[in-house]
Amino acid sequence: MTAWERQRAALRAEITAAACALFVEHGFEATTVDQIVETVGISRRSFFRYFGSKEDVLLGDLAARGDAVARALAERPDAEDPWEALRAAMIAAQPETFNDPVADLAIARMMHETPSLRARLSEKRQHWREALVPLTARRIDGPDAEFTASAIVSAVLSCVDTASDAWIAANGEADMLDLYDRAVAAIRVPPATPPVAVRTPHSPAEDIDSR
Repeated sequence: MTAWERQRAALRAEITAAACALFVEHGFEATTVDQIVETVGISRRSFFRYFGSKEDVLLGDLAARGDAVARALAERPDAEDPWEALRAAMIAAQPETFNDPVADLAIARMMHETPSLRARLSEKRQHWREALVPLTARRIDGPDAEFTASAIVSAVLSCVDTASDAWIAANGEADMLDLYDRAVAAIRVPPATPPVAVRTPHSPAEDIDSR
């Protein structure tokens, strides 16, 4: 990165940190762009050079987390099972993606409860898919590698969302990795079903005998 790019990235990170702190303290809806720019010491014009809206502050951070997982996945062995590789990559990216459990819980709850954020969450999830599918496909043999990788990544992200919802419901006291593993197990191992009793055919004569 050039010196200008480093400076730009540093300011973007500063805006994100300040905004997230305000969101946690006052709530997402109650926090205004004016409060954010006043805290950072920049103009509204400068804020909108980096973010299209205050929603983009949180959602942009989500995209950055996806990039961190992608970097970790790229370092995993190509021969590794795709499910295991994605799990290991998410664990390896944790130092970059989850730094403050209290703030992370508050932000996760905001994203869960705020309609404007939930509506745009799927857009950012697409960024994760675009980054992770090619890296997953190289671990899969056959002509349908891309298709299979897309299905696996989509399933993994659904498991992440399911685990996140359960983590929020538990007020952050549950183990996020355990919740994720349980969600994966639920879709990878079919639930046991009781055997269906099959009635064998019988003749009318048997009915007469039974009387």
